[in-house]
Amino acid sequence: MNLLRIIRHLVIPDWHARRPFSAAVCGRIEQSIQASEATHRGEIRFAVEGGFDLLSLLQGITPRARAIKVFSDLGVWDTAENTGVLVYLQLVDHEFEIVADRGINARVRQDEWEAICQRMEAAFREGRFEEGAISGLREVTALLARHFPVRADNPDELPNRPVML
Repeated sequence: MNLLRIIRHLVIPDWHARRPFSAAVCGRIEQSIQASEATHRGEIRFAVEGGFDLLSLLQGITPRARAIKVFSDLGVWDTAENTGVLVYLQLVDHEFEIVADRGINARVRQDEWEAICQRMEAAFREGRFEEGAISGLREVTALLARHFPVRADNPDELPNRPVML
């Protein structure tokens, strides 16, 4: 158990952690997702979370485990071709996770997702939150467009608006 981590989560208010993701920034991220999904058959969700509650911290929840739960809770797995992708940001831990459905994971290696996360983290460390998020989404788009190119029938199966948890 990491006492410093627990203190950080309990002391940093969610509004402070989420501050870089104003309504305007979320609107531009939503537009980016909408434009992205016009170029492939994947479905992207973007979720931002501030701190974890005490019980989760005492149980040792990791950002990866939480991202997998959010993937399920948001129904990102529920697409016709199993091509849902969750980009999850845990702001207090400064962790980024990309969780992809089995249709995508059969074609995209985990190290490709991790490389995108690392570049997003670097941008965020420099205070370039919007740029880092949209740049990361562009990279996700490139992978999805390569493996799941758009077809004539390309329904928008999931909401494009970022989720603030």
